[in-house]
Amino acid sequence: MSELRRLRYFLAVAEERNFTRAAERLHIAQPALSRQIRELEKDLGVQLLDRTTHSVEPTEAGAVLMERGAALCEEADRLWRDVRGFAGGGQGTLAFGYSMSTSYETAPALLAALAERRPGIATTTQLLPTAEILAGVADGTLDAGLVRCPPPTPELVRTLVRLEPQGVLMAAGHRLAAEPVIDPVALAGETLLVHPREANPGHYDAITAILDRVGVSPRLMLRPLSFDAGHTPVVRGDAVSVVGGSAASSLPAGLVWRPLAGGVAIELHLLTRGSGARPVVAQLLRTAGETARAGGWLRSPDAAV
Repeated sequence: MSELRRLRYFLAVAEERNFTRAAERLHIAQPALSRQIRELEKDLGVQLLDRTTHSVEPTEAGAVLMERGAALCEEADRLWRDVRGFAGGGQGTLAFGYSMSTSYETAPALLAALAERRPGIATTTQLLPTAEILAGVADGTLDAGLVRCPPPTPELVRTLVRLEPQGVLMAAGHRLAAEPVIDPVALAGETLLVHPREANPGHYDAITAILDRVGVSPRLMLRPLSFDAGHTPVVRGDAVSVVGGSAASSLPAGLVWRPLAGGVAIELHLLTRGSGARPVVAQLLRTAGETARAGGWLRSPDAAV
């Protein structure tokens, strides 16, 4: 480090062509600056500056050091900034898991904002079932996960990032497809496609509670696949499904989405470890808060689950 400091001192003198001005620029005493230059010349075994009463000029060796030393100092500055960036989370890697239901809009928007605002963070992503996301964050395989209605878990921190309005997904020819808004009561007698409760108890309970509140108990069809972007039973007309509004922008042909009356919403949370979280996680949480505010994701609907 002392060699790098002396190099900076030499460059200041060589650029100013004057010890007094260089000392003022460096905010050190002129005798101390002269001593440091002499020490540098002694270490290198070569004279770097021709000194006269009226001028200071780089020698041939000094000109080489001046030309290449400036680039060396710039690279050193970049290196120190990059390394210090790891301490604040501005640099590093982030392992991020998200569920299928968050992949339509929320996860892509959050990841895009992170890439734009924190370009020093390299993110690896995995599309996973909720149970695997919870386990991955808990054991450190994942730094963070985005899921619907996660259960309270002592070792994990839940950060609410979105209250997503819910609606009914149905075949375009369904009897309710022409309605602009669906009253939950209208789902009486329908078959509702849901994931098994063990896949995500919180989400299952939230969906069934929407209907329990109005005294509706539809037939339940358990979804056999973890990921079914085509919503196959719904397309066939065998069932309807309650899903978030973000799914409405990328529906397969033959499906429509209509909002549920009453401003029903489902919570989406970021999961992180309560202790041992790396600095990049703080940057993710900060970005999530900024993205949620900008997108109006946390506006309370008329009634939230």
